[in-house]
Amino acid sequence: MPAAMRGGSSARPTGRGAAQAAARGRAAAPEGGLSAPAILLAALGVLLVALVVILATGERGARLAATISADVNSRLAAAGFRLAAVRVKGASPLATADILRAAGLYKDQPLAGLDLNDVRRRIESVGWVDDVRVVRLLPDTLLIQVVERRQLAVWQVDGRRQVIDVRGAPIPEADPASFSGLPLVVGPGANVGAADLLLELSRRPAVMSQVEALVRVDQRRWDLRLRSGGVIQLPAEGEAAALRRLDELDRASGLMRIGFDRLDLRVPEVVAVRPRSGVTHPAAEPEAPEAAARG
Repeated sequence: MPAAMRGGSSARPTGRGAAQAAARGRAAAPEGGLSAPAILLAALGVLLVALVVILATGERGARLAATISADVNSRLAAAGFRLAAVRVKGASPLATADILRAAGLYKDQPLAGLDLNDVRRRIESVGWVDDVRVVRLLPDTLLIQVVERRQLAVWQVDGRRQVIDVRGAPIPEADPASFSGLPLVVGPGANVGAADLLLELSRRPAVMSQVEALVRVDQRRWDLRLRSGGVIQLPAEGEAAALRRLDELDRASGLMRIGFDRLDLRVPEVVAVRPRSGVTHPAAEPEAPEAAARG
């Protein structure tokens, strides 16, 4: 009763005050029924009764409860609790379209009875998505909060290219043509361990700026294929130390700027260089015959 809600009193208004209160009550409710909050409270009561019925009568009760729930959802939708807007946060524009498609939502869908766990599972199946939270914002909005998988590189194997994340897992929905700015990693197993090598290379921009592709050799070590056509051969272990030696040599002699056909760093403490025709590198150790045979 209005007087009781305002002041906490249980007294009933009389006379002209009662007429005004009744008029206000009629204005708050939609034509021919209760207000939306009242319908929501009534629906909760009905669902509670349905739960008791399920516990008491088993399968028949479950069927009856499903019928009641559908009726409640229909009434709530009629009162305004239906989907009018979906907000996606944390996802790129490319990912958002795939997320909305997987969510399977539609305008004016009854919102109160929507199974949020089911929506979340459908969105989790999208390759872009690392984590997702779905929140119902009554009366008419659904919020989808996404943690998107970070794109690390484009992986080429058997003539096929795929975008991979930082764990090396492919992102099926990502078109490699849209990620030309990502590093290219090539060969079986190149997706595994690429993150560690790319991290090391990011600390050496003079080298990284000239790398065209990271090529996995026998699934045990890496070659760096350069834009100039040269190749840097890294050891199976100790890539960081080898790159550190290369960085020091480059600062001392301008090796990366001058260029070479092949630079062999596979033997610790040894730098073997095969220069371009007509180019010498006095700061580098001459290439040993063994290294030439291996190359």
